[in-house]
Amino acid sequence: MKKQFLLVILLAAAILAAPGCKKKQPPPKQMPPPAAQAQPGMPGMPGDPHGGAPVEKKVVLPAEVRDSWKAVKISLEFKQKKEKKEYVVPLNSEFKVPDTDLTFKVGNFLPHFTMAADQITSGSNNPENPAAQFEVFQGGKEIFHGWLFSKFPAVHPFTHDKYGVALLEGVKK
Repeated sequence: MKKQFLLVILLAAAILAAPGCKKKQPPPKQMPPPAAQAQPGMPGMPGDPHGGAPVEKKVVLPAEVRDSWKAVKISLEFKQKKEKKEYVVPLNSEFKVPDTDLTFKVGNFLPHFTMAADQITSGSNNPENPAAQFEVFQGGKEIFHGWLFSKFPAVHPFTHDKYGVALLEGVKK
């Protein structure tokens, strides 16, 4: 009887221990997380300044700024000739660059460029961070669309094999 009781105990212990001795299975494969919702400013998403489709923010032009500035001074570098020319381009106008297939389109000028989540504006009328809305067309095709910054020309620069473009300053009325 003792042998049978001992045998039953050992058998029960073996049965209870058996699940713990199973070969470990790898965890089930997890599905990749769902794609992130596109939010302006996220890398690779719309609105990301370094990739993705741009999201246009509303430009708010304070009256004092609108009433004070009439044009921007632009420098055009001819890289092969190692030569630069300066042009004054009125705000909200197009300018066909002489002896090239380039056309500049200048929008607003903000002497103190600031950007919030929903808008771009000027923090003051002082040239603290001058920037101009700028487009470049070559042979009628848009090759640049963005902002040029005079104090920080490396921020979102216009890049081209033959030409360099830089904002020099705003021109007061």
